[in-house]
Amino acid sequence: MAQHQRRNAGAARRGQDKNPHQAARATPANQPHASDSVVKEPSVGPRSTGSALATEWPEDFRAGFTSFVGRPNAGKSTLTNALVGQKIAITSAKPQTTRHTIRGIVHREDAQLVLVDTPGLHRPRTLLGQRLNDLVAETLSEVDAIGFCLPANEKIGPGDRFIATQLGQLQRKPIVAIVTKADLVDRSALARQLVAVAELGVETLGEEGWAAVVPVSATGDFQVDAVSDVLAQAMPLSPPLYPGGELTDEPEAVLIAELIREAALEGVRDELPHSLAVVVEEIIPRENRPADSPMIDIHVNLFVERASQKAIIIGRAGSRLREVGTRSRQGIEALMGTRVYLDLHVKIAKEWQRDPKQLGRLGF
Repeated sequence: MAQHQRRNAGAARRGQDKNPHQAARATPANQPHASDSVVKEPSVGPRSTGSALATEWPEDFRAGFTSFVGRPNAGKSTLTNALVGQKIAITSAKPQTTRHTIRGIVHREDAQLVLVDTPGLHRPRTLLGQRLNDLVAETLSEVDAIGFCLPANEKIGPGDRFIATQLGQLQRKPIVAIVTKADLVDRSALARQLVAVAELGVETLGEEGWAAVVPVSATGDFQVDAVSDVLAQAMPLSPPLYPGGELTDEPEAVLIAELIREAALEGVRDELPHSLAVVVEEIIPRENRPADSPMIDIHVNLFVERASQKAIIIGRAGSRLREVGTRSRQGIEALMGTRVYLDLHVKIAKEWQRDPKQLGRLGF
């Protein structure tokens, strides 16, 4: 990390701006964003990371924003990570694990795709659920194309039809149906699912249906390039929106929080994903360290709603919390490029998913 002053995530949350991506295209961002210790959701649109944008590009170059939507645990984050080539979105076997729209950037010779990974659309049962759905709706109104993810190993259900109906209300927006987890079924089952997905497109969008239907396995690297090709063609003609080499414009604190939250969700009860929030409070370079061996102290609070959930996270004599730190530290050190010390604390915020004030404090 270049700066060696104290970083306060709470202060950065209060000062972050929102910029519509249309304005950002007209005037490429050239100002550094606020502190990278930010946990609040940013809007769609490029923000400078300090590197220079390309000054030359082909006349037919395309660049724009695309968003993956689908039921919780439909493979959206895994596909984002596969396209970008690096882990920038949380993945878990538990549904509803993505809480922020993590943006990944795909660099191609002919195009640049900015991937906006949203929480899964679902019928909300809590204020948090409604805010997550509102976040998805806001994102979809700003992107250039949409990838609708439907798992190959699950029949189309009411949740998929609910999302398809919502997508049908969007005006003149390319929507690509992406049949994920193709490696989990045989060829005949995959063919049946592709036909069913195509029929769903005709039912909800009319005769033209989806812009394309693409099967993919993000974990098996099957058809990932095909997804990239289809989405790139749906982007508008535009110069690059981000400097080459940038993989995400998410602040470090957001990525750190997501890595810790993913580690905390492994092997726990189904109720916990909806009840766990992670807030990075401070990122501080350790003082008086040798120049060739720097270290960063990261102070993090994990919030749950009940004492029983706190006990699950901490584990017997703190054993599980130590596992969370060990499991997440590897990814965090790769992200930061240096050794880190994680200071993890578990706190109770009763009914935070239904409390507007607590939701605000936790970055939602």
